[in-house]
Amino acid sequence: DFISEERVVASVINRRAASLGGARLRQELQAKGIAPERVRDAVAQLKDTELERGQEVWRKRFGDVPEDSKQWARQMRFLMARGFSADVVRRVVPAPPR
Repeated sequence: DFISEERVVASVINRRAASLGGARLRQELQAKGIAPERVRDAVAQLKDTELERGQEVWRKRFGDVPEDSKQWARQMRFLMARGFSADVVRRVVPAPPR
């Protein structure tokens, strides 16, 4: 009980939530040995802002509509690797022009 789990969760969320999705944050908290209930609660609190965070991460990294399906797939993979849900990624990344 030397380190407070509550403070560790707050620290990880404050530092990493702006650039990562819920799945990746859950993974990082679990890797630190945080109790499953705390991890579940922390990730649930971020659920409401996941779309906005995903849009901001996409805008900073790409900021422009993909030119073709190859770039579209690359942008999708990038956000998925950051831990954003498939639903959020589909809503954030615009379809390439046909």
